[in-house]
Amino acid sequence: MIAIVDYGSGNLRSVLRAFRAVAPQADVQIVDSAHAIGRADRVVFPGQGAMHDCMASLVRSGLRDAVLTACRTKPFFGICVGEQMLFDRSEEGNTDGLGALPGEVVLFSADRGARDHLGRPLKVPHMGWNEVCWRAPHPVLRGIESGDWFYFVHSFHAEPSNRAHVLGESEYGARFTCAVARDNIIATQFHPEKSANSGLKMLSNFVTWNP
Repeated sequence: MIAIVDYGSGNLRSVLRAFRAVAPQADVQIVDSAHAIGRADRVVFPGQGAMHDCMASLVRSGLRDAVLTACRTKPFFGICVGEQMLFDRSEEGNTDGLGALPGEVVLFSADRGARDHLGRPLKVPHMGWNEVCWRAPHPVLRGIESGDWFYFVHSFHAEPSNRAHVLGESEYGARFTCAVARDNIIATQFHPEKSANSGLKMLSNFVTWNP
């Protein structure tokens, strides 16, 4: 069973539709209990909105410990704020994350290089299609090329402490991390469920990935 975690702050229906499209024979469910997460074979952890609201919602849901256990023990896919929540902390509201990956989440800003070719500050949030360059091979990237386009909508992005965890990078004035991987975890800042064929291919590969 593939569990899409419902803790009150995720883009659940589009993720559900995408997984059912790429894996019509799979048992894909939106779940809101620790028991369901525990019995799942694979776990998908979406997130949407402000980091502090998402973390507060996760704690209120009673699913925090189940999600932490899953990201240590099962094939685990974090999406958007679901990726950000895996890190130690976020500048957004000075919010503590789950600490599953070392690093912090920071705001796009002109001071950090978010400027166009004329030196003007770029708009935040960063929204739209961007090329992603892969730093390393990974089973979930099978059939996906470096330079393929994916859909983003975000104001913050992760800065992993360990560069070995950086799987993909994109550019918005300056280069930034947009995908991470370690052991049984893969997580993306972009939305694979909204990223046409390349995004659907990622999800399809995740369904059969055995880390």
